[in-house]
Amino acid sequence: MKYRSLALLSALVLSASLAACSSSDDSDDAGGRTTLDVWLMRDSVSADFRKEFETGFEKSHPGIDLKIQIQEWEGIGEKVTASLASNDAPDVIEVGNTQVAQYAQSGGLTDFSDRVDELGGSDWLEGLAEPGSYDGKQYGIPYYAANRVVIHRTDLFEKAGVDPAGIRTREQWIAATRKLDRGGTQGIYLPGQNWYVLAGFVWDEGGDLAVESGGKWKGGLDSPEALRAMDFYRRLQALGKGPKDSDDARPPQAEVMAKGQVAQLIAVPGGAEVIEEKNPELKGKLGFFPIPGKTAGEPGAVFTGGSDLVVPAVAAHQEEAFAFIRELTGDAWQKRLAVAMSYVPNKTTLAGAVSADPGTAAMAAGAANGHATPNTPQWAAVEARNPIKEYMTAVLTGGDAQSEAAEASRTITDTLNSDS
Repeated sequence: MKYRSLALLSALVLSASLAACSSSDDSDDAGGRTTLDVWLMRDSVSADFRKEFETGFEKSHPGIDLKIQIQEWEGIGEKVTASLASNDAPDVIEVGNTQVAQYAQSGGLTDFSDRVDELGGSDWLEGLAEPGSYDGKQYGIPYYAANRVVIHRTDLFEKAGVDPAGIRTREQWIAATRKLDRGGTQGIYLPGQNWYVLAGFVWDEGGDLAVESGGKWKGGLDSPEALRAMDFYRRLQALGKGPKDSDDARPPQAEVMAKGQVAQLIAVPGGAEVIEEKNPELKGKLGFFPIPGKTAGEPGAVFTGGSDLVVPAVAAHQEEAFAFIRELTGDAWQKRLAVAMSYVPNKTTLAGAVSADPGTAAMAAGAANGHATPNTPQWAAVEARNPIKEYMTAVLTGGDAQSEAAEASRTITDTLNSDS
């Protein structure tokens, strides 16, 4: 699962080279078995899970020879684009959930709208299902998800008399963080440009980063809801020493927490492993809880990262591809995948599968209120420039929130309504 803006190069440039390494010539062998070509991404499945699934799938589908190829995230956008434009595409491709619209726009994907019920779509995580649709049709089938949680120092919480189980609302979170922000300890490390976290607060307030009306998009950072979200972000960010002009990668926030003076941060649960690796003394001292919401009855909204499975319209084996998707995204294999890879299953009804893993369980609880970025192919261009980061820094360094939000919203509006 990677959050990347993928530069789309000319499909014609790469299609010839892809054809050269294609496996279409061995799609059907003399024995009558169909070879199903599948592209899954690096770290999507472990070698053990892949072997187990291949064995199980081929046993239940004796006429199919499953061929899974692991792809690298680097350069995958160009490779997928070229593949969809060729006559020699794989049968199934894993793509980032927010990338589906880019590929669907060209008409290169198979529409599964009439088969959503067959796949149990009524229980899909909204943060995977919604970006998997485009122009009212379902092209991407939810595969797995991940989202941010609060990683905290259990020893520092105990010392401050803070019970994480009692932090159910954002105001309770602020009060607890104030108690933790003392004696040389940062209550929270929150960089000023962590815009995915801000997006969650915007959704909590009932707003959005951009909204569509009448076929046109309008940036939403200057709405009353988004302005309230930015104000909450400002209050929370002030309870630590996070830089106001950089994001969670500069410096890597897990490494900052590993130095021992941070009580909590917001990250995917895997960040805890990095913290412990950098500071082994913190092993056994890290806990997790979902980002709190406005009210105790619902966790805070989060950006849902993850993957969907798509089938190229030119794929040679449409029904076999659907059989593969039905198996891998079905309840039985989703439960196994979640446990094996510490991912959130694709359905809200399967959250219990990860209850034994504290980090993943917290992630699954938050995923129930998951969202995606505005569902338009042009959103990648917004992220490339990212006026949201500039806006956040401007406000945190004393700028007027209303005017800065209006300027950022204008940039988002112009970018989303551009054909370039």
